[in-house]
Amino acid sequence: MPRFSVIVPVYRVQEYLPECLDSVLGQGGPDFELIAVDDRSPDGCGALLDEAAARDPRVRVLHLPENVGLGRARNAGLEVATGEYVIFLDSDDTLTPGLLKAVDARLAAGGDPDVLVYDYARTYSDGRTTRAASAHVFGADSPDVFDLDRRPDLLDLLQVVWNKAYRRGFIAEQGLTFPAGYYEDTPWTYPALLAAASITLLDQVGVHYRQRQEGGNILATASRKHFDVFAQYDLVFAFLDRRPDLDRWRPVVYGRMLHHLNTVVSRPGRVPPGDRREYFRRAAEHCARLRPAGYKAPAGVDGVRTELLSHGRYGAYQTVRALAKARRLLKR
Repeated sequence: MPRFSVIVPVYRVQEYLPECLDSVLGQGGPDFELIAVDDRSPDGCGALLDEAAARDPRVRVLHLPENVGLGRARNAGLEVATGEYVIFLDSDDTLTPGLLKAVDARLAAGGDPDVLVYDYARTYSDGRTTRAASAHVFGADSPDVFDLDRRPDLLDLLQVVWNKAYRRGFIAEQGLTFPAGYYEDTPWTYPALLAAASITLLDQVGVHYRQRQEGGNILATASRKHFDVFAQYDLVFAFLDRRPDLDRWRPVVYGRMLHHLNTVVSRPGRVPPGDRREYFRRAAEHCARLRPAGYKAPAGVDGVRTELLSHGRYGAYQTVRALAKARRLLKR
């Protein structure tokens, strides 16, 4: 049994795929398998994967008969994974040198916890690399191994699947799978962190997260698919419904959900202009159904915005947003 299964879903990344594969295959240290899932990519990715598998027996390629999307492609990789721990990597990103060796050492020191979290850095086409703003979370005083009650600030991190190593037995115990649609990381990462009995941190950049400028990031593309965010949070709260022992986290998760819903609608180029009022109506219905007792909105402009969004107050939200922008311009 290999120590790690690195699962890489692949779709339309021919330009970046060789660098991604090399970043995994160049890792030293523990045994691993690289499971590359060709999600019916229409370019040359499938051939590149087959060539890599012919050169290196650690590479296993799955060619899906039809395009199923990022989440379900990851599920396909999970079905055949045999490693003690699972790591996900997007096919336009790269692992940093020595990551698997460092992760292995940290896991062993912590008695093989359920989840290990590492940091990431954004990389740009001009050669810049900037560590994520979350670096302070990793540098904070912390027990070596803990649960979320000891470090609730982990929920303030960007809730992505690709900055963690998951014990494969824990994945099976919790029944974790990815749904279809946009924001598919959401109903995986929240349940994983909430349910984990043992978590550890690695204060190290483990992934270089490529910032693509040519429209490669689907989350920066205007589409009604951004409405998927509502269904993904329904799955998170359905998980909480099955776990009454985790009820204390409902107000926290609700607050993070509001922050996320606000990010989706406030970032330019996501929700199409003609669909924004409908998004607010959906947000109001969604929040009225899920709002938990004991939730208190944060202070300041952000709290005002999220409260207006949660009640579907589109006009008032736009006014507050315009006033905040005017204040920023006056301070320049």
